[in-house]
Amino acid sequence: MSAPATVASTEARPATHQADDVNTADVIVVGAGPSGSSAAYWLATAGLDVALIEKTSFPREKVCGDGLTPRGTKALVDMGIDVSESNGWLHNRGLRVIGGGQRLHLDWPELTSFPPFGLVRPRADLDAMLANQAVNAGARLHDNTSVTEPVLDKDGRVVGVIGRTKDKRPVTFRAPLVLTCEGVSGKLAQHLDVHRNDKRPLGVAVRRYYTSPKTNDDYLESWLELWDGKPNESDLLPGYGWIFGMGDGTVNAGLGVLNSSSGFGKTDYRAMLTRWLDNTPEEWGLREQNATCPIRGAALPMGFNRTPHYLRGMLLVGDSGGSVNPFNGEGIPYAMESGRFAAEAAIDALKFTGESRERALQAYPKRMADEWGAYYRLGGIFVKLIGNPKVMQACTRHGLPHPALMRFVLKLLANLTDPRDGDVSDRVISVLTKLTPAVR
Repeated sequence: MSAPATVASTEARPATHQADDVNTADVIVVGAGPSGSSAAYWLATAGLDVALIEKTSFPREKVCGDGLTPRGTKALVDMGIDVSESNGWLHNRGLRVIGGGQRLHLDWPELTSFPPFGLVRPRADLDAMLANQAVNAGARLHDNTSVTEPVLDKDGRVVGVIGRTKDKRPVTFRAPLVLTCEGVSGKLAQHLDVHRNDKRPLGVAVRRYYTSPKTNDDYLESWLELWDGKPNESDLLPGYGWIFGMGDGTVNAGLGVLNSSSGFGKTDYRAMLTRWLDNTPEEWGLREQNATCPIRGAALPMGFNRTPHYLRGMLLVGDSGGSVNPFNGEGIPYAMESGRFAAEAAIDALKFTGESRERALQAYPKRMADEWGAYYRLGGIFVKLIGNPKVMQACTRHGLPHPALMRFVLKLLANLTDPRDGDVSDRVISVLTKLTPAVR
């Protein structure tokens, strides 16, 4: 496998526009991460005037595992991204699961709905690439511009945003629709009194890059048990880890903790990552002296933990609407897909005015609920169960020795099925989700 090509900063920085004091557009997209760039791309492709506002500049670093399942691969291909190895992507063929004294290799399923491979690429490259794609489609990127609050009309409807440039100059953007793609903070949503639902899943992840001979691994590696020392000598740590080869001489090693765990909010996650990695084989190189950066962390908003996804002229997209998959913590494909859903609703809505426009905009939260509502409800149940270490240990020790069962679990956790043309496991998963009330 070829190593990812290094993207020079001049190539990774999309063309930008200088913000005037007041800007107008058909749609404002706040945040140029995967959800915002996806939404801006689809909106601009439809011929709309899109103002894409980003508080930083590209390339930028983002806390992430950097690994994508075939669902993420499909979202990128749909946007016209070249995901070939010659374009700097490291392909992976599946998931290596470690736990309960077992090591199991699970290849991605062969499906008509998704490609048969996953991808790895640093988020610094990926986000810049997606923003470039949106700009190439016609979106106007305003970087180094922080949005501080929405602009409301006399009826309390969002008709723009107020921001500040890097040099502290105030700017205003106005448009009939605003998409907030800000991420977990959801500042604009909070201005409309839409806050996170603490009863729904939330995770915290930390990660670090290390130089390592595991760099060219063609499987994503997932650790279902993290021990502080040998298993028979110490307690099980309250988290689940990963080691993803980057193909450039480094690996991305990290761990996540769910809010259903007793250790959530009470644990020094950075110290926990170091303690776990210090007990991996010495030859892997996952030690302090081989680290290439500090340990960094971020929250993972899961299972629609901020709703409604639309109100008063503003659509909540990606992490702003808690779109991370609670089964596996994957966020990029759901961010990109929700960006496309929001764009399609906005494109349709702008053909109308008044109540007809509002009805068209309601198609977005309905689409989100129809696509993932029941699946995320199942994920919430799953999160509560595995928050108990004894339940997780039992599942790991009794499940991993059965490859057929684990292939079913992989499809469920990664949301990779062909509901109509698939096999028995696909149909079982489809029935499970249909029988589950949707979370909204």
